Amino acid sequence: MKIGVCLPYMKRGLSRQTFKDWCGIIDQGPFHSLSCGERITGYSMEMRNILAFAAASTERVRIIPALYVLPMHSAVQAAKEIATLDILSEGRVTLTVGVGGREKDYQALGASMKGRFQRMDDQIALMKRVWRGEQIEDYDEIGPEPVQAGGPPILAGAMGPKSIDRVSKWADGLYGFAMDGDAGLIDYFFKAADQAWANSQRPDKPYRMGGFWYSLADNGEQALRDYVFDYLKIFGDAEAEKVAATMRMHDPKAILDGLDAIEALDCDEIQLVPASADLAEVDRLANLLAGR
Repeated sequence: MKIGVCLPYMKRGLSRQTFKDWCGIIDQGPFHSLSCGERITGYSMEMRNILAFAAASTERVRIIPALYVLPMHSAVQAAKEIATLDILSEGRVTLTVGVGGREKDYQALGASMKGRFQRMDDQIALMKRVWRGEQIEDYDEIGPEPVQAGGPPILAGAMGPKSIDRVSKWADGLYGFAMDGDAGLIDYFFKAADQAWANSQRPDKPYRMGGFWYSLADNGEQALRDYVFDYLKIFGDAEAEKVAATMRMHDPKAILDGLDAIEALDCDEIQLVPASADLAEVDRLANLLAGR
């Protein structure tokens, strides 16, 4: 199972040096990829700029927008951004898309959540046409062509059976995120994807990527709970506190046991999302994985 790590992007005080240090450890460490998520409202840095910097600061690891909330954006603009990132990274992009669930993010960009599932289906089809260099409407040539012929692999962040069934028509795989690293939940996502791919009569099997939140900072347990609470408080303080109290991936043994359990599910790749920007998060993780 390949292992990736998410860059910190929702913390205050982040700097150029922060990202240089994180990218250096990731690219030189036992990692297959680095990722970054997308938030609009709620304090955060911008995903595309971070990943462009990461592409220029690394040579080996794959670069993963995880996830790109596609229906908030123009499909043509997204196609240009991803193709450009693929060029900057020399063909190392894996695109992960989803519809998101934060209405205020949509509102901030002047977009509507209504019809977002169908909109994403249509956007993916249009983006693939742009990447193939096809004529779009009566526009001038759009470009650029990505390094990966036809565009990068596309994974879909989806949870429910209907959503997973929809994305099986066009995705190369599924990103199943379990906040606390619950292997049972990730297994459910993967089995649902296998069934959806079979129902769609796909000859291939879905690429399986999982993910969970973790912390290896000195105050890891509290850092993880604080991070989860801040992330989920839009759903109400009581619910955020309830979920935050269940977080367990804050010590080396729990993380290793969790990785073993998820790897046993024939998971292709896992994304580990840190609770803080403390460099110890990724440095200690690299050392932990090196001895695995």
